[in-house]
Amino acid sequence: MLAVADVSNWMLSALQKDGCLYQQDVVDYLVKVGNEQHLKENADGNQALSTKVINKFRVDSGGDVVWVRPDKYWRYRVPEDEEGREARG
Repeated sequence: MLAVADVSNWMLSALQKDGCLYQQDVVDYLVKVGNEQHLKENADGNQALSTKVINKFRVDSGGDVVWVRPDKYWRYRVPEDEEGREARG
């Protein structure tokens, strides 16, 4: 069974490799490896990452990573991004 830190480390590795990381890819990975305890059902009835995983990843990734809400993925910050954790695209 993966710990929250293990999931965050996997997310960081995937982000470094690909330059962006879609939440659905993390969900798919956790289902594939039998670690659904790190998932929750969101308001739309879809699987999403648990708050513990999100918070750990936020700490581990620091200020260099932003969340693109419309497309549900993380990517590295670029100079055009506004301050804060969310980006427009």
